[in-house]
Amino acid sequence: MLQARNLLLLLGLAPLVSCDGGVRVNRQGDPCTENLVTLRVEVVDAQGTTVRDATVTATNLDTGRTITSTTGDRGITTAVNEEIGSGAVRLTATAGSKVSAPAEVAWTCDDCHCHPEPSMVRLQLHP
Repeated sequence: MLQARNLLLLLGLAPLVSCDGGVRVNRQGDPCTENLVTLRVEVVDAQGTTVRDATVTATNLDTGRTITSTTGDRGITTAVNEEIGSGAVRLTATAGSKVSAPAEVAWTCDDCHCHPEPSMVRLQLHP
């Protein structure tokens, strides 16, 4: 019984050994897999008022990969992200019968992430 109690005491103290120059574990995760880079897309009407529930379509012109999203209460979506891939990406918005002129964003990639240029796009709907 005394040996079992001593064993439990030693096992309970074992984690403290690593507080003194022991093995360190990186708990932050892999920065290449966390927090996707997104593109901020705002949709407005002809008067410049933001449009809720507009459909935004982003298409990579090289690969054909498409991401479709809907604007929220403030007329903004950030659903278009780096998973679209590198290259030229064409953006359009629609709301009912109104359509925007297309805009283009260039995505460039490094070892971890892809980044859009520009980082924000405003699409204006026309009747």
